[in-house]
Amino acid sequence: MELTFIGSGNAFGAGGRHNTCFLLAGAKRRLLIDCGASSLVGMRQRGIEPNEIDGVVLTHLHGDHFGGLPFLLLDAQHISKRKDGIFVFGPPGLSARLAQAQEVLFPGSSTTPPLRFPLDLREMPVGEPCRGDGFAVTPYPADHSAGAPCYALRVEMEGKIVAYSGDTAWTEALIEVGRGADLFICECSSYERAVPGHLDYKTLAPRLAEIGAKRVIITHMNTDMLELRHTLAHETADDGLTIKL
Repeated sequence: MELTFIGSGNAFGAGGRHNTCFLLAGAKRRLLIDCGASSLVGMRQRGIEPNEIDGVVLTHLHGDHFGGLPFLLLDAQHISKRKDGIFVFGPPGLSARLAQAQEVLFPGSSTTPPLRFPLDLREMPVGEPCRGDGFAVTPYPADHSAGAPCYALRVEMEGKIVAYSGDTAWTEALIEVGRGADLFICECSSYERAVPGHLDYKTLAPRLAEIGAKRVIITHMNTDMLELRHTLAHETADDGLTIKL
């Protein structure tokens, strides 16, 4: 199984990076973890065919984490001409917010024409595993604000666990999200400056041993973190980075 960082950036394009989007590819399932506004561009750059994606799981409903969905679905309908079903799992409010985004960006696209492929749209209750064919996603509460619940995610697939903080300030829930995971992807927006709803490295670093993930990769970095990334004691993400699990 492999994970590819299609996008490792924040909302503001720091370092010229794409918005958050990770591809988790196993022998039988290929899913996106978040789908920020630039995700389809990033996929095309990496030679990742949209029709090969089985589905998307979302942490929250900010544009840099879910804003690529209208483009992905429009591509599936008109360009890639998708026939197989696709799933989208996300927090409560997903259905309404997605329809709103579709109508703002491409009026009429949320209802007409009828989709040529099945769409499994599910809103995940916090703390309850949401199961698909060959995988399970458990959402935990994140300390972030997006006009709807915000989650950290623990994804189990093919005997491996990938945990992702989503966007969040420090919360004890991260200990359970990342505990013993094969990979814990953690946002860290700043080095030491407190940013509401986000982590800084000075706060995060001392807690990572307590979380006890087998591997940690830091993502979603602001400019100050990018400038200091080579001085850190932990791995950092780049667009296009692929790792084996």
